[in-house]
Amino acid sequence: MRLPSVGGLFAPLLPLFDRRPLVPDLAALAALAAARELRNAAGRRIAFVAPPADGLDYETRIWLTGEVATRPDNWHDFFNALVWFAFPNTKATLNARHAELLRQAPAVRCRERDTLTHFDECGVVVVACDPELLDLVRGFHWRRLFWERRADLAQGLRCLVFGHATYEQLLRPFRGLTAKAVLHQVTPDWLDQSPAAQVAAVDRLLAADFAVGRYREPRVWQPLPLLGLPGVTPENENAAYYDDQWQFRPGRGRCPV
Repeated sequence: MRLPSVGGLFAPLLPLFDRRPLVPDLAALAALAAARELRNAAGRRIAFVAPPADGLDYETRIWLTGEVATRPDNWHDFFNALVWFAFPNTKATLNARHAELLRQAPAVRCRERDTLTHFDECGVVVVACDPELLDLVRGFHWRRLFWERRADLAQGLRCLVFGHATYEQLLRPFRGLTAKAVLHQVTPDWLDQSPAAQVAAVDRLLAADFAVGRYREPRVWQPLPLLGLPGVTPENENAAYYDDQWQFRPGRGRCPV
């Protein structure tokens, strides 16, 4: 299967398949794991296994055994595994926090766990050297960002997808596809790094933020309509595309990110 050309949004995962076809099965993941050792925050080696029928909580299993329950021939679970390879520090930190919260209150699904899951499923990291571009995202000024500043986006902004559900959705992008973003200003030389170096830097940054509990409430995530990014859909090559206020909503006011 060929990946769609969607504005480079698959870039964090592409190095995993330089010599291997994209196939959602455990054998492909085992082959990747043989060349790239992954460990959780407790030091246990990560392995992707068919879901056991023993009732053990998903996150607890990862913490105690290193086993990530992964349904065969399932794109959602497959992309989750790929994100472990691309962002290993962040995935390990998220799992450690889930495990700690489960130990504190095993019978209650707390708000922080929901917040972590939102990002795990649908998160992206937006970095830019021009603070005005980030302000346009925060202010929901989509036409100004995606159309009037279009030429600046390729040079001065990067959008790195983390959420595995978002990767699955990008196989067939649809109107209204929206991610949960965190925003970071960087220096111009940061953007001169190789794509692999940028992914590694974002992995370290996210892991550090989650480790200190920076993100605890769902409203910290900045909504980002992905189909507005140049290259994601040919329809956005026309300025009138951004008149669709159902997709490009005026927003909710200030975002705390």
